[in-house]
Amino acid sequence: MGFEDRTGQPVPQVTFKIREDYKWVTRSSDDLFKGKRVVLFALPGAFTPTCSSVHLPRYNELYDAFRANGIDEVYCLSVNDSFVLNEWKKAERADRIVMLPDGNGEFSQKMGLLVDKKDLCFGQRSWRYSMVVKDGVIEKMFLEPEEEGDPYGASSAENMLKYLNPRAQLPDSITVFTKPGCVYCARAKEKLRELRMPFEELVLSQDFTIKTVKALSNTTKLPQIFINGERIGGADDLEKHLANQRA
Repeated sequence: MGFEDRTGQPVPQVTFKIREDYKWVTRSSDDLFKGKRVVLFALPGAFTPTCSSVHLPRYNELYDAFRANGIDEVYCLSVNDSFVLNEWKKAERADRIVMLPDGNGEFSQKMGLLVDKKDLCFGQRSWRYSMVVKDGVIEKMFLEPEEEGDPYGASSAENMLKYLNPRAQLPDSITVFTKPGCVYCARAKEKLRELRMPFEELVLSQDFTIKTVKALSNTTKLPQIFINGERIGGADDLEKHLANQRA
């Protein structure tokens, strides 16, 4: 395929049709990139495994770290229509990411990164990559290697943050399992917000069953808090954990 690293070149001039608040909005490349320093990551498709499990969620999770290191916006581009990307954004709770629907593949084609996925009945899709764009010019690109399958790593959020600031520390990955009307759940969430520790909240009967939390923690008590994959426990356990970290 022979993908080109386009570092130092301007981004393609295209027009995006974006569905916002039940109406169509037109955004040009200049609207999106001029006078800003932005991160864009592109991927093969919404609701696909790697894109949903790590690529989009991790960029959303590290959004504050990108902002703290000189980035104005974070864009996710895919050869999907705006309706699909909006639903994916909701499903992944990626509320801080701006979705760019490259439905006709025009941007991807002009980048030289439109690939044939007909063998999977996907048609034409974007290759996976990420880049920093400053005032409409590509400052740095991270292209996944030209390998079979779905290579992932070079375009990751962690790799991008390392480029922006090699000394940047990754924020803790926090998940809180809660249930509606739970006083202890509210207390745990308030503590995390007070310390400005972003977290993912999963709500009983909406996002998981009681069997799920039982399998993960060997208890049905809620909340259950996990930090970087480690089970912390309930609200009292969280406060003890945080106190020990500060000691």
